[in-house]
Amino acid sequence: MRLSSLADYAVVMMSAAARHCGASGRLNATLLADETGLPLPTVQKLVSRLSSAGLLESARGTGGGFRLARPPAAISLADIVEAIEGPIALTACVDAAKHDCCIDESCRVKPHWNVVNGAVKGALASVSLAVLASGRSEPALAVPAPAAPLMMNTETL
Repeated sequence: MRLSSLADYAVVMMSAAARHCGASGRLNATLLADETGLPLPTVQKLVSRLSSAGLLESARGTGGGFRLARPPAAISLADIVEAIEGPIALTACVDAAKHDCCIDESCRVKPHWNVVNGAVKGALASVSLAVLASGRSEPALAVPAPAAPLMMNTETL
């Protein structure tokens, strides 16, 4: 599984925009292109998509530009990814709009994909734009430690 370059660039761009959050006025695409190193047409395309998704507010004309539609802490990585990629759905099984699987009715794995999809979406939703913009890393998701191997006491044998 891999995000598109456009989704990755959207995260980079939104992180840069969040670092400017609170600054007076609005941002412009040229500023973000310069700051992020992304091509200006890509930034303009992303601004359009992120505005359509309600993550950015934009205004044209003198004094125009764009800004975050919500505080950075209220925008998640999942919000940004879904704005560019569409709903997070690892397989057709979890995408309510798609019914193109030839084994849909008899599949024994299908019930498990919702759990896996929920875990991935939950992990993305747990990372806020505020954290991404700050540069600090959040603690890693807890991964259970493997069980200790059984040890046999050879002295009693």
